[in-house]
Amino acid sequence: MKGRPIKDSNLRLIISLIFFSLTVCVFSINTGWCTEILGKVTLMSASSVLPTGADFSPGEEVSSAVPEATEQTSTDADVTQVPETEPSESDSQDDSLFTATPEDIKQVMKSYVEADEGGKKAGKISEQTYKSSGVTDSYGRVRVKNVNDTGINIKKLLSEKADMNITDKSKPAVLIFHTHTTETYQITDRGFYSEDFKPRSNDPSLNTVRVGTAIKEELEKAGYTVIHDTTIYDYKYNGAYTRSREAVSKHLEEHPEIQIVLDVHRDAIELNDGTKIKPVCEIDGKKCAQIMIISGCQESGNGITGFDDWKQNLTFAVQLQDKLEENFEGITRPLYFSPRKYNMDMSHCSVLLEMGSDANTLEEAVYAGKCMGVALADLMKNYTKDT
Repeated sequence: MKGRPIKDSNLRLIISLIFFSLTVCVFSINTGWCTEILGKVTLMSASSVLPTGADFSPGEEVSSAVPEATEQTSTDADVTQVPETEPSESDSQDDSLFTATPEDIKQVMKSYVEADEGGKKAGKISEQTYKSSGVTDSYGRVRVKNVNDTGINIKKLLSEKADMNITDKSKPAVLIFHTHTTETYQITDRGFYSEDFKPRSNDPSLNTVRVGTAIKEELEKAGYTVIHDTTIYDYKYNGAYTRSREAVSKHLEEHPEIQIVLDVHRDAIELNDGTKIKPVCEIDGKKCAQIMIISGCQESGNGITGFDDWKQNLTFAVQLQDKLEENFEGITRPLYFSPRKYNMDMSHCSVLLEMGSDANTLEEAVYAGKCMGVALADLMKNYTKDT
């Protein structure tokens, strides 16, 4: 489409304005005035392409610069969001790295494609974002599926203090381990799984260990010390919880300062027709595996013993889900409050985490791990004494 012709009078006006602007800049360059103006224009342009802050809830970096009630849509409105000081280069890099695909996973995906390991289609993968399905109790950001006879008061649990007191960040505060260490994920996002899919692997770059590493890295960025036990406990499926329990007991004995214990797994959800369900959400425009927190309970008749203080774990679990949803809305499936122990009786802040399912990709699960690390560190700040 051709543009409108410029009238002679308008052309003369434009040339005059350009000449006047150049004259002013030349005249004032010694004072730095022209440089300052040009610098501000550059800052506005740079800030308009800065990545969204990933250490915060989606959009927080933008909304913090304008009133909550103001919807920013026009170009002029975007200009008002320019901060007084430009974010440092390192901050921008950190934000973009948070949502970027890790280099090691890029290489795994590349090798997988180059080796043509797609295989023959065995079944469909269906994406599902879990919100309120099966929820029995809810309050604020917290949704719980309670399959016990024991009732809960989420509001009260959120207001109570978890049994956590971190006084020295140089000492281990978190223990991460994997009872079912070898659980794996899909490599590529294709909408189906192949006959060649291997649900278990001893390779720590492919199984739940890689997700635990992502949690650990984010906690360490926040200044906390973490023990990540990467031992394989399910080389035989039966007896895995007994073997991991022995290891956790040893860790707690050697490091009594450990406050939080996370047993990191991945789920497996399959329909009668063979369709695998992928629990997934979107965080900052990127697919992320949904997380299910499991907290156990002892009550009369459920056969669980030695777990009288289960409420301590539930307090921590509820507060962790609330913090996850505060930072990354939609990332959690309903918290599963069940008549199980799963070694959670060994610490007052112990939970089992299902990081996606075997239908999620490794990248989606690792992204969920990073989000978990950020949210957990945010929660831990409330229980950390400044040193």
